[in-house]
Amino acid sequence: MAQNKNLPKRSEVDVKYTWAMEDLYSSNELWQKEYDKVKEMLPKAAEFQGRLGKAAEILLAFLQLQEEIGKLTERVYVYANQKYHEDTADATYQDLSNKANALSVQVTSALAFATPEILTIPEDTIAQYKYEANELLIYDFYLKDILRMKPHILSGEMEGLLADAGEIAEAPGNIFSMFNNADIRFPEITDESGELVRITHGRYGQLLESADRRVRREAFEGVYATYKSYRNTLAAAFSSNVKQEVFFAKARKYNSTMAKALDAGNIPVEVYTNLIAAVHENMDLMHRYVELRKKLLGVDELHMYDLYTPLVTDVTMEIPFEEAKKVVAKGLEPLGEDYQKILTEGFNHRWIDIYENENKRSGAYSWGAYGTHPFVLLNYNDTLNNVFTLAHEMGHAIHSYHSDREQPYVYAGYKIFVAEVASTCNEALLIDYMLKTTEDKKEKAYLINHFLEKFKGTLYRQTMFAEFEMITHKMVEEGESLTAEALCKVYHDLNVAYFGNDIVIDPEIDMEWSRIPHFYNAFYVYQYATGYSAAIALSRRILNEGPEAVTDYIRFLSSGGSNHPIELLKAAGVDMSTKEPVNQALEMFEELLNQMDELMK
Repeated sequence: MAQNKNLPKRSEVDVKYTWAMEDLYSSNELWQKEYDKVKEMLPKAAEFQGRLGKAAEILLAFLQLQEEIGKLTERVYVYANQKYHEDTADATYQDLSNKANALSVQVTSALAFATPEILTIPEDTIAQYKYEANELLIYDFYLKDILRMKPHILSGEMEGLLADAGEIAEAPGNIFSMFNNADIRFPEITDESGELVRITHGRYGQLLESADRRVRREAFEGVYATYKSYRNTLAAAFSSNVKQEVFFAKARKYNSTMAKALDAGNIPVEVYTNLIAAVHENMDLMHRYVELRKKLLGVDELHMYDLYTPLVTDVTMEIPFEEAKKVVAKGLEPLGEDYQKILTEGFNHRWIDIYENENKRSGAYSWGAYGTHPFVLLNYNDTLNNVFTLAHEMGHAIHSYHSDREQPYVYAGYKIFVAEVASTCNEALLIDYMLKTTEDKKEKAYLINHFLEKFKGTLYRQTMFAEFEMITHKMVEEGESLTAEALCKVYHDLNVAYFGNDIVIDPEIDMEWSRIPHFYNAFYVYQYATGYSAAIALSRRILNEGPEAVTDYIRFLSSGGSNHPIELLKAAGVDMSTKEPVNQALEMFEELLNQMDELMK
């Protein structure tokens, strides 16, 4: 059932290709019943306000109520939104989704008093409570993690003032989002077929992959000419966002904006700086990749708009979904028999919504609610990329499955820092299997090209973004201004450092900082690179050391959020507070470069 122009309506899709949402609620009436139950529970939560420090039994009763509200809200929210994603034009599930979203906001608001109030309870009092009510012991890490933030919590009056300022602080990001999603308009260009097309955010990536160099160049120049015409406005928005980050970091008594951002997951600043240092120490590999790309494309000058067009074009790998399941299962065999059983359970019992239908949400994700199996949304269309997407999303799903199975609700969720580890580890194991079992040289080159692009886009590019954030935030912390000229210079110099001498650093690329939405969520993107590095390091340990490494890895998958991310990964055999995992990942990048160089001679 490959992708076609005439998409079926949702009602026309064979049920065997759809996810079993009835495993969550067998009817909308049951959903409504639990929705109403959450609404009824919220006034009970309000009764605890001002009383959490009065007695152990009161604190325990609140935490148990909060947990029950959380479980039910998650179920209500996931079902409504996943049913909406099946067909975004379905008015019934538009309504359920809106109701669930509003309920989630109400729950957050109703429970907002808890953390500040817990922070007012003396630590020795909480320690005593654990002896008085043994059931509180399950919340030990949860409470310690809240109390860890105590040095950065201010008086009630000051906390109220910061909360009121929060909406103002969101203004730069909101302004950028409105500009970038609603107001900006790119020019039209002529595509490969001679058709006039307008550049959009969605089309831009496809245009940069075009085999026609003129199309790539015109798309590139058209996008950045547009952003450049607003450079002063965009610099003001970016600068204002950094300034509000600096303000809140100072207000909360952090040494830097980076320290504040990383403290949410108790991530040492050294993790961030070590990532950048390790990449710089291996920059010659990125330069080799650029040199190889220039050679394989056969161009006299490689330009920034040449970085995304495929290097191997005369190979077509069409892999139907049934075949994809077999390939993924074989690739993940090193993870052991139990992992295979869970994977088979997901494949055979409708965890996955497989094919595209009319009005279905685009892309792919794994999601679910505590107490039921995970669900995976795909829009499968028989490409190699889709095979890796299947492995990736099942990595997320089985991570959640293990965490939900082994952890209480309070620790079942895991931090963003580790979220991409299981998914990328699956991709690394899959590419290893496919390269070992592929005899055709061109097909092997096609596979290597796929993974080289992953390294370039995730490890190098996201680290470059992370370094740009580090530099620009430090500039503001030291009293410097972030003018458009200053931002463009920083970004230009980083491109020179990362891409080397075998490419023309076109002046248009200096404006790329102005179109990255993640920069308005400070110090976030580094986690893509650290997660990728950890995943590659874990996959190599699994392949080289076998059962012992697998045992450690499954323990990591089963740990959820029961400890800080760095500690969880250490237990799996990867210490992200050192450069070693990044170095190991880049060793694999070098091996793939060597293979590609040899294959394309």
